[in-house]
Amino acid sequence: MRLGLGCAPLGGLYTPVGEDDARATIDAAWDAGIRFFDVAPLYGEGLSEKRLGAALAERPRDEYVLSTKVGRLIDGGEVVFDFSRDGILRSLEESLERLGLDRVDVLLVHDPEHHMEQALREALPAVRELRDQGVVRAIGAGMNYPAELERIVRDGVDCVLMAGRYTLLDRSGLGLLDVCAELGVDVIAGGVFNSGILAGGTTFNYQPAPPELLERARAVFAECERHAVSPTAAALQFPLTHPAVKRVLAGARSPAELRADVQAFEAELPAQTVSAIAASGVATRNEKLSSR
Repeated sequence: MRLGLGCAPLGGLYTPVGEDDARATIDAAWDAGIRFFDVAPLYGEGLSEKRLGAALAERPRDEYVLSTKVGRLIDGGEVVFDFSRDGILRSLEESLERLGLDRVDVLLVHDPEHHMEQALREALPAVRELRDQGVVRAIGAGMNYPAELERIVRDGVDCVLMAGRYTLLDRSGLGLLDVCAELGVDVIAGGVFNSGILAGGTTFNYQPAPPELLERARAVFAECERHAVSPTAAALQFPLTHPAVKRVLAGARSPAELRADVQAFEAELPAQTVSAIAASGVATRNEKLSSR
């Protein structure tokens, strides 16, 4: 399945999630056929990693792909960025301990957009070294800044996680996707609901959405209704219309949410329908969305 579970909510991002609900959500994902799990030390100060590791402990290790991140941590309630070589190695060591594993499959440098020179000089060589040692299988970066991600792609990585920049409302990551397709770099698409607006909320990029975006979201919902299509299905499936996108992430806080996402992802939508819905979300005037 090309749908992966984004585990930020399981660490209590924005809304607390109990231990039992977190475990049940991961189990439901496994039962639904999901075998890709994305996590980070940032999520719940390591709580999401601990919960994911415990839930997968009895699962065959070669049957799933686990992605975690380095460089952005929470220490004592404060966000800490450390893209030094030592910081990267220490971060992964601590993640492996929380996960209860001796390796991860994908290691991503987490949100280095304001630390690009150090990330290129120290963090990326460090994760390449880890890949060469067999501690990780694939390396890359995860953020929602296409221009910075493109610098990293051209520096040489296996994959990137781009959040919120190739959705029904925001195509600012299209150029990056084209470069990734050209260079053979796989893309994992996250943030497909643009932090809430495409799920019926009023936030875009974790801030109140401006009126023009709310208007465009309403146009998307109207087009979905016209085609009798779930907006969730359209939002989850749209990123896969680009050949560089190999996987889409969805976060869930409960088994019910997880199952709803899987059902939407697996709904049969004609390509023409997805294109029509996507076209309805494009700005009608010369407008450029800021990813910042």
